[in-house]
Amino acid sequence: MPESLIREEEPPSRRMKRYWKIAILANIKDDEHPKPEGVPPDAFADFDHIETIDSLRAALETDGHSTVFIQADRNLPYALREIKPDICFNIAEGLGGDAREAQVPALLEMLGIPYTGSRVLTNGISLDKTLTKRIWRDRRLPVAPFQEFIVGDEPLRAELKFPLFVKPAREGTGMGVDMKAIVNNEKELRERAMYIINTYQQPALVETFLPGREFTVGILGRADAKLYSRHPEWYEKDGFHRFPVLELDTTRSVTPWVYGLEAKSKDVGADGSPGYFCPADIEPDLEKKLKNFALRAHQLLYTLDVSRTDIRLDEDGNPRVMEINTLPGLTPDYSDLCLQAKAEGIRYEDLVLDILYLGASRWGMLEPREYIVETPKKK
Repeated sequence: MPESLIREEEPPSRRMKRYWKIAILANIKDDEHPKPEGVPPDAFADFDHIETIDSLRAALETDGHSTVFIQADRNLPYALREIKPDICFNIAEGLGGDAREAQVPALLEMLGIPYTGSRVLTNGISLDKTLTKRIWRDRRLPVAPFQEFIVGDEPLRAELKFPLFVKPAREGTGMGVDMKAIVNNEKELRERAMYIINTYQQPALVETFLPGREFTVGILGRADAKLYSRHPEWYEKDGFHRFPVLELDTTRSVTPWVYGLEAKSKDVGADGSPGYFCPADIEPDLEKKLKNFALRAHQLLYTLDVSRTDIRLDEDGNPRVMEINTLPGLTPDYSDLCLQAKAEGIRYEDLVLDILYLGASRWGMLEPREYIVETPKKK
């Protein structure tokens, strides 16, 4: 529908029956206490800092809502029963297991509490990198050749040629990824695979090392996003917003060519951090292809509201989709998605509120904006 036919709208707060009590659900880093015995050295790396929670609360409260933070631990069911939130803004990573990012959505659905972001099945699948790649590959989305090692001595498939890249099959935030992740021969492969299997208690994902440039693309919206967004002008005709492509120059990082936890832990612009370039300096054809692949990756997993997909070029310059984050970080001026939004002039609070309203509308909490359709005049 042409933009000229969309009525100038009141803000969503006036299309709600009342303001909401919003519970922000997250797992918080605890740097003051030692990690439990038997966990990997980088366990809990994907947990958030309390400063991120403070930023989210401030953003949500700009539109009149009240907020409360609830730690997504084993006391969460009791806290939810006591606080009785209208909706939960979910960024919880979960507390272990193959599908830990699905734990909180599953609990909320059992309790009948609305929440933002993707639902149980999507969050469970997306953390399993092997399963995700199988889905993408079978639907003809380009991925690098890969193989999952469960015990470590499986025969290497013929299509996998050295150098290879080895990482945990069911982790995020660069966990288990350092310079030793790149292996150049059979001995290094077996040693690294066994290290991953024993340390992280999960399979190792082995894939062809991609030596080209690395990009990440954020996606926001759904088919009817314009009906519920505070900024319908963000969204294309299909209802999705493709953020500007962000290039990650890992060649200058503390771990060259490897965007692992050590590099990700550096502040933007600090010594040893990757270069972040947004929008990326790329040809229009490549930009279009990267955005199309990111949207396709998002849709094939039935992702909701928001995601961010990592893509890298192979030795021939062809894009290969690596992985998707259905719970992308939301730390201002640090998280990739926030850097992409900032690069095109989207304020942090507007990004956060659109994620909220997209989620809330799926639960019937927000009235759609109205369209005025002009009837063509008879000649």
